[in-house]
Amino acid sequence: MSGVEILVIAVGAIVVIAAATTVAPKVRIAGPLILVAIGLGVSMLPFVPLVEVDPEIILVGVLPPLLYSAAVSLPAIEFRRDLRPIAGLSVLLVLISSFVLALFFLWALPGLGFPLALALGAILSPTDAVATAIAKRLGISRRVVTLLEGESLLNDATSLVLLRTAIAAVGVGSLHFGEFALSFLWGVVVAVVIGGLIGWVNLRVRSFISHSAANTAVGFTVPFLAYLPTEELGGSGLVAAVVAGIVTGQGAARRFTPEQRLSDELNWRTVELMLEGAVFLLMGLELKDVLLDNAGDGLGTAATLAAVALAIVLAVRAVYVALLVGLQSSRARRIQRARLDALTARIDLLHPADPPPEAEVSPRHRSRVAQARARIGRAYADLDYYAASPLGWKHGTVIVWAGMRGVVTLAAAQTLPRDADERSLVVLVAFLVAVGSLMLQGLTLPSVVKLLRMPRVDEQVTRSEQDALDDELREAAADAVSGARVKRRDGTPFDDSFLAEMGPRMAQPPDDGGAPRLADRLELRLAVIHVMRRRLEQMSHSGRFSTAALRHALAELDADQLSLELRLDDED
Repeated sequence: MSGVEILVIAVGAIVVIAAATTVAPKVRIAGPLILVAIGLGVSMLPFVPLVEVDPEIILVGVLPPLLYSAAVSLPAIEFRRDLRPIAGLSVLLVLISSFVLALFFLWALPGLGFPLALALGAILSPTDAVATAIAKRLGISRRVVTLLEGESLLNDATSLVLLRTAIAAVGVGSLHFGEFALSFLWGVVVAVVIGGLIGWVNLRVRSFISHSAANTAVGFTVPFLAYLPTEELGGSGLVAAVVAGIVTGQGAARRFTPEQRLSDELNWRTVELMLEGAVFLLMGLELKDVLLDNAGDGLGTAATLAAVALAIVLAVRAVYVALLVGLQSSRARRIQRARLDALTARIDLLHPADPPPEAEVSPRHRSRVAQARARIGRAYADLDYYAASPLGWKHGTVIVWAGMRGVVTLAAAQTLPRDADERSLVVLVAFLVAVGSLMLQGLTLPSVVKLLRMPRVDEQVTRSEQDALDDELREAAADAVSGARVKRRDGTPFDDSFLAEMGPRMAQPPDDGGAPRLADRLELRLAVIHVMRRRLEQMSHSGRFSTAALRHALAELDADQLSLELRLDDED
């Protein structure tokens, strides 16, 4: 294939992905589903050759940046609150589903062998992130979206570690569960350490790179810097990429400039759109080749196995999610507000907020009391969150039906050894389950939500929360101005008379009418923005506000700062 042909194909793919993304909201069908259908239709044209992509390209070149990008934008506060159910969906459910599927395939295909049967189970167990995009578009509860998003981020690693262990056992014909447990634990520990280190280094190195293009270029290397050494050490590179993304996302507000944050968001959204769209387009294109490999009786056998496997996966998921919903309800009931009230009263009695002058309180003691109060405050906020976003059977139904298979299933299936028994049949089953799941569940999920009569997320709640957050920031700014704790960018202080004049109007847009002091007014507003941003960072640890509200406020502060800096440059 010539360079011109490759260029034409690449340009055509980009145009198709952009068109599908644009059309999807209008026809109310998720973009990935449209791309799968387009790919399948194009592959059936007589002049289109068979398409086969090396699975390593997907596993190494596509999944790390995709998972990293998703982890950067992960709602950290909500993720922390539901970490246990997310971990259960990502690890325990994958393991249960894999072993149940292995038993089924071992019964249906006796000559397959348990290691290969388990490998097929691991291939079919992880869910795809496309469900999250569909759920967001439907206005599903933000808590449900967080659960689906967290699950799709972490369950790929569980599946691939299990798959790697099962494939290694195929050669020896047996699987030692002790070795699997040690391999899994080692993979997670190494991934967390390396991913956290790479994320930490990324924050500090990029904070010193002022050139926007160079900073962006360095940012693109982060998921691979986390993935590659982790895989070499026997860990899960995907988990490392996710951890690096989480660390980067949490530290970006403090370490990066507004230009860096805005640039990162736009660039990674573009990368995510292109990579994800390309994979789904390839999914449809490759299906023809897989079907031809199983022409004849193999198609009927594969279709039957795929249908039963999908039914098993959904049944196991339904049972697990039902237990999960019940446990989460019990958990919410166990957290008693009265207990928190009693604990707060005890702290206030023993350690009053304003101790008498004669009382000697060490800085260490004050810090410990402040930390205790902060933990109690987070507990109150968590309780309010669970009460405002309970998980009922309707939410559980959506979680079950939104568990679609996709990219990882297809890529992982093709990593099976070429000489493995029934490999072509196994690959076809994986393809049919993935495509069937995307089409069946993806197309019917809106109808399921409508049938359940689930209310859409109330935007007024978000607006009220945002107003409360804005009040907090304005109060912090007023305190800083009144206390003369703000300075110009060069470190010089403002005149007291100027602060007294501008304090009441600091939250208003700059007034060009006062031209002689316009530069001072702009400098003051910049200083106030820095105060607000520090206060915003403090409130991010309190749990009082959602991640969405905090990020919206940060985006507004970033936009204001960029506008003010441009105006100051014009003044100079």
